[in-house]
Amino acid sequence: MQSFGFLSFGHHAIGNQQGPNARDVLHQAIDIAVAADELGVNGANFRVHHFAPQASSPIPLLSAIAARTSHIEVGTGVIDMRYENPLYLAEELGSLDLIADGRLAIGVSRGSPEPALRGWEAFGYTAEAPNGADMAREKFLRLLDAVSGYGVATAAPAEEQYPYIYQPGSALPVFPYSEGLRRRIWWGSGTNKSAIQAAKDGVNLMSSTLVSEADGRSLGELQAEQIAQYRAAWAEAGHDWQPRVSISRSIFPIVDDQTRRVFAGQATGRDQIGSLGEDGPATFGRSYAAEPDELIEQLSQDPAIREADTLLLTIPNTAGVELNVKLLSAFAEHVAPALGWKPSH
Repeated sequence: MQSFGFLSFGHHAIGNQQGPNARDVLHQAIDIAVAADELGVNGANFRVHHFAPQASSPIPLLSAIAARTSHIEVGTGVIDMRYENPLYLAEELGSLDLIADGRLAIGVSRGSPEPALRGWEAFGYTAEAPNGADMAREKFLRLLDAVSGYGVATAAPAEEQYPYIYQPGSALPVFPYSEGLRRRIWWGSGTNKSAIQAAKDGVNLMSSTLVSEADGRSLGELQAEQIAQYRAAWAEAGHDWQPRVSISRSIFPIVDDQTRRVFAGQATGRDQIGSLGEDGPATFGRSYAAEPDELIEQLSQDPAIREADTLLLTIPNTAGVELNVKLLSAFAEHVAPALGWKPSH
């Protein structure tokens, strides 16, 4: 593990529910990221969900964080491509990456189960596959072309252009173009098959918070196999650069009475088996909550943590700024160095 960051699901209260509202959560996310940047934490990442009281459109939040930080990567885990216009997204990502001086690490995928029935149709998009996988795939490939600077439209006849810029019939890219962004795109994968495809496509691997398999092995063992297959496929594809691999875990260092009171009961002794509807059974990772020395021993035994270069800590965003910063600080000071962490500055 060379780097670690946090992954926030952006939960907020609605109606008469208790907890921070959407405005509070967004402002707190910025404050957490600024504090994490000062600690040397490597990444600030946010889940994207639609039709739910969670983080949705990530670009405004990531732009605000990028403008107030200097070192930390800003990214997503993950953007649901079924809901996106890939060319408009490419323009947004290009602008954001330039604002962030090349600190964007954007994760995308087909998306996970959601409250809405074919919710992407409400956004104006249609798909043949019931889960929208065909449309997500087509949009993803178009996004890769766009962020690579390839032509994705055709120049109009000279008399129709205003102003006249391009040779009629020539291929037009979207703007702005940010050099290097293409190598900082990640695919969020929950299966070996999609991980292998990510390698063939030449994008980084963001192994999901779960794996769509349940054969008795731990999440770490399943993900280690996934990472091995991804890297083998990458080598076979012959890409001329080295990709990155991230995994996510729920980890709570117990360092004082407050963290013991709040998080000691969060620890689970083993992974959980659940269902993702049409995707079938899945293995969900356990939650770790212990004093630093015990955490180091437990995490060192996780084969996926040994294989991945990036670890994302899923944080309880509704707990507020102070407690989340304390968790990140405790992990950075007492746990991460023993796992091979290299701070961002």
